[in-house]
Amino acid sequence: MPKEKACKLCKTIFEGEKCPSCGSKESVEGFKGRIAVINPEKSEIAQKLNIKGKGNFAIKAK
Repeated sequence: MPKEKACKLCKTIFEGEKCPSCGSKESVEGFKGRIAVINPEKSEIAQKLNIKGKGNFAIKAK
């Protein structure tokens, strides 16, 4: 079973080789915290973390 990774650029959490959000192959297996964003326009946390889309994101990607 593949491990979850976090994209270094957009912090999206995913499984596989490349990020489904931005297409980057730069990722880390070690990340801290997780946030699920449903409505990025109204989420204060998403705005502070500069998250523009819906999905699961790492709070800090090492």
